[in-house]
Amino acid sequence: MSEAKKLFIKTYGCQMNVYDSERMAEALGGSGYVTTDTADDADMILLNTCHIREKAAEKVYSELGRFKGLKAAKPDLKIGVAGCVAQAEGEEIMRRQPMVDLVVGPQSYHRLPDMEAKAGAGQKALDTDFPEEDKFEHLKARPKAKRAPAAFLTVQEGCDKFCAFCVVPYTRGAEVSRPADRVLTEARDLVDRGVREITLLGQNVNAYHGASSDGDWGLARLIRELAKIDDLKRIRFTTSHPNDMEEDLIAAHGDCEKLMPYLHLPVQSGSDRILKAMNRKHTAESYIRLVERIRAARPDLLLSGDFIVGFPGETDQDFEDTMSLVREVGYGQAYSFKYSTRPGTPAAEKPQIDPDVASERLHRLQELLTQQQHAAQDAMVGREVGVMIERKGRLDGQMVGKSDHLHAVHLQAPADNVGQILRVKITESAPNSLAGTLVA
Repeated sequence: MSEAKKLFIKTYGCQMNVYDSERMAEALGGSGYVTTDTADDADMILLNTCHIREKAAEKVYSELGRFKGLKAAKPDLKIGVAGCVAQAEGEEIMRRQPMVDLVVGPQSYHRLPDMEAKAGAGQKALDTDFPEEDKFEHLKARPKAKRAPAAFLTVQEGCDKFCAFCVVPYTRGAEVSRPADRVLTEARDLVDRGVREITLLGQNVNAYHGASSDGDWGLARLIRELAKIDDLKRIRFTTSHPNDMEEDLIAAHGDCEKLMPYLHLPVQSGSDRILKAMNRKHTAESYIRLVERIRAARPDLLLSGDFIVGFPGETDQDFEDTMSLVREVGYGQAYSFKYSTRPGTPAAEKPQIDPDVASERLHRLQELLTQQQHAAQDAMVGREVGVMIERKGRLDGQMVGKSDHLHAVHLQAPADNVGQILRVKITESAPNSLAGTLVA
């Protein structure tokens, strides 16, 4: 029996890339690969890339440069680039880094085994198509190995929104939803293997409309059907667009016990002028009223958001409008970034604002968001919450889990509680986590 080959995957970016990396590993498992945590002993290195942030491509080239010595020492080592940078710059990657053996876009990773075989024969392999076949259905069946208690499950890909700052429609393609029965089958398989919490993923996950035998299902219907799986205890979803937050999904936050009280709902700006320039197709007011309806359905909801400051044309007043929205809405968690140009997007062609001004605005916004995050965490002290234990902590006897509101929680608990949801009284709020004690 031949010795297994070792595969090292480095994943950048969003949760969808984490999910994709797992599926790529499974696809290559049929070609004799097992995963390794270090590049040094790998027979194949795969970088699963993200194109959202500034200088994403340059970071990939820098990372590839670190592997030149390994490639020189092991000529048979295969090096591949996957994901959104691969989709956007496939031929350029091959030209600039001749040591790269294969480049595969996010819609074609089910073709990895054939590409690996081609690379093994000394040929370059490039595939950045948007194939008609369903990549999920062409992958090798999942091995029935035990899984960690929390897992991601992609249900929708691509985006039709064409926000002026975003490359996703160009790298992931048009919105496509997976058929409902296939999602349910994969979810049941995950639960059979020990998963107790599933986060449904999509670029616009609440735009999900998956085909089924009784017509298309929206995300709310899918969530309610998933909730019928006995050993599935928690359901989450991300990332949402305000324009796709339908009434039945709002209602599900109030009447579906397994749907957790956490929602990531990006707004990007509080200025209507900037929202229009971003092509967001909603206003600050419509976003605020939407949040009110969701909180009416689920009063204990913790809201998370995304913000871009320094978008082309943003004035001091536009920025102050964003600060006002943040103060009015109140966020338990948020991600905020200084605008960076993405080649090929409409905003990249606009006059850019002074980077020092953008940096100062970002600092002010992040101070406010941090205050709100700490206030939300401090408000948990003294409360009893459900915590799903996920792994051992750094200290003796310490375990780490996630609360209903997605807070990381540290506590002393037996190690055999992994996968269990325990009642925990929160005793302390740290900068990015909570501490608690088991409730007898």
